[in-house]
Amino acid sequence: MTTLRNISALLATSVLAIGLMGCGSLSARDRSTAIGAGVGALGGAVLGGTAATIGGAAVGGVIGNQIGKDNK
Repeated sequence: MTTLRNISALLATSVLAIGLMGCGSLSARDRSTAIGAGVGALGGAVLGGTAATIGGAAVGGVIGNQIGKDNK
């Protein structure tokens, strides 16, 4: 199980790195959402299985979106 968890963490990190390469033209809010989803997915992969990775990405994306709001 540890090997599977390590592979999941490596895969999540790779997807995050590749995804962030395209973030040059994103708004601050979009960038915060993407980063939050990536960090959440990575945390979920470390703590649990596939469901935890997906849940972590969803929760991280929502949190990142709310943090990246413009306070106008």
